[in-house]
Amino acid sequence: MTIQATVVKILAEKALLKPGDVKLDFSISDLGLDSLGIVEIIFALEEQFNIEIDINFNNVNSSDFDISTVQEIIKSIEKILENKNG
Repeated sequence: MTIQATVVKILAEKALLKPGDVKLDFSISDLGLDSLGIVEIIFALEEQFNIEIDINFNNVNSSDFDISTVQEIIKSIEKILENKNG
């Protein structure tokens, strides 16, 4: 499964949607997720990809991990994995 497919699957599960209903330009609010949902997504992504995501939950917009859209979440995961794997 690709990184994109895995991220979309996790987001869909947390948003109670089908993966096919999750669009890359969707924001967290488009997915219907609140702050608790964001925390659950971050934990699920960390567990799935065996990574640590550095995000300030008090000010998520100031983080290097971009959660503005599904596509940006995917890009952020790819960047972390590239840095991890050298």
